[in-house]
Amino acid sequence: MSVKATRTGIVLSPDPTRVLFRPFELGTTRTLKIIARVNAMSDEEVDRKLGEVIREFGGRHYRLERFLTQRFGQIKAHLLTDEPVSTERQLLLGAYFTMEYSLESAALFNPSMIWHPDQTNVPPGYKRFILSLRATGEGHVSSISFRMGYIDAEGKIVLRKPLRYVTSPETVPNHRFNRSQFERKLYELRLENSIQEKMMLGLGDEFSLSELEAQIKRISAQFRYNAEYDTIASGLLALAKSNYEIHFDDDQSLDERCIFPSSPNETNGIEDARFVQFTDDNGEVTYYATYTAYNGRVTFPQLLETKDFTHFSVSTLNGAEVSNKGMAMFPRKINGKYAMISRQDGENIYLMYSDDLYFWQTKELILKPTYHWEYVQLGNCGSPIETEEGWLVLSHGVGPMRKYAIGAFLLDLNDPSKVIGRTKEPILSPDENEREGYVPNVVYSCGGLINERELIIPYAMADYASSFATVNVDELLAELTGKETPEVVTES
Repeated sequence: MSVKATRTGIVLSPDPTRVLFRPFELGTTRTLKIIARVNAMSDEEVDRKLGEVIREFGGRHYRLERFLTQRFGQIKAHLLTDEPVSTERQLLLGAYFTMEYSLESAALFNPSMIWHPDQTNVPPGYKRFILSLRATGEGHVSSISFRMGYIDAEGKIVLRKPLRYVTSPETVPNHRFNRSQFERKLYELRLENSIQEKMMLGLGDEFSLSELEAQIKRISAQFRYNAEYDTIASGLLALAKSNYEIHFDDDQSLDERCIFPSSPNETNGIEDARFVQFTDDNGEVTYYATYTAYNGRVTFPQLLETKDFTHFSVSTLNGAEVSNKGMAMFPRKINGKYAMISRQDGENIYLMYSDDLYFWQTKELILKPTYHWEYVQLGNCGSPIETEEGWLVLSHGVGPMRKYAIGAFLLDLNDPSKVIGRTKEPILSPDENEREGYVPNVVYSCGGLINERELIIPYAMADYASSFATVNVDELLAELTGKETPEVVTES
């Protein structure tokens, strides 16, 4: 008899009241008209209208006036004169070019779960965790949202109610690029030629986006009649803008933080982040997340990294085998190399190795759809989890009527290309309460973890809401290995 997961009954539904402010972009003509109308207002009218805005929206946002000031700075170039503008009028102009965005009004799904880096002041037997989720709002734009919670001494999962505010991060100014790595990425993107060489010629071993922009502008006159110039220039700038750093204020709670799309690759969303606590050979811990960037036409696998969930670096992944969705990192190096589980062809599971975290050139097929519930495609449901019996990997399979279910497989610790076992039947399939939603008949996860002898699986229901299920690790490993009482190493 196959092992089945036990549902906890917890349901995490999207909350439309969680709003953040975003730029309200309008064309040049309308922008000029709005500025003219606001500038025609008397000082008394400006004060009165600004007061209404602050009263109505100030309690819904974190540091609203700071954002309005920033928005004024972004539209200031449209002012027709250098006449000084009062602080109140600046704020009001900023408000006219700001909008609220309901972060998770459409869905809150595809969760990934890791242990919180801060376990101080936790009662004996308790452990804090971080839950990342794909939040989807207006226009079906996806971003990364966070929740926090703990598992108590009895193994009960308790989610903390998120705080009222939610805010996107600020981009770190003057982020420095490593020239050697940047040029290698240009080569992988086939953007290397004589024009590109001239664009890079005046840059040092490290450079910023503004320095790159200035250099491209500096040589533009030489190539004004060259048809390739605009293509190469656009490609260089798009690559630079897709590799960036972001930062949240230290006094913001993690569940107030939202990683919102901000690069050319992400204009239509950041999807399905698979977080993993990675321990390097020297013991240093970094939190990585592979995710899918979507620009409305093409998907791009990308990498998010952080030490503290306050400062994040975002990088493009490059190489011949970086394609499709669902790349998931192993939590440590295997035989001195970084390792990934992947699915380049849309239906099979592959193993990848690399000496460089940002470049992936090879793959090896390790699993094909074999059982009825996975005939359409296979994929991972998060990063491999280390046990003494092997690497435990949650998987998803797609069967008749595009029904998604969750299973598992086990890989050899020293040679993950060797498959020790796999579940012949799903351990979790959509029940009648989980079938209806944005995408019917889907259960899906981006990563679970082991607590004591329980595998905790956070999972999405019909691409709408999220829940948790648990599986006894001993029973699952017994099914995968054929042994009666396997031993496991729980994550620390």
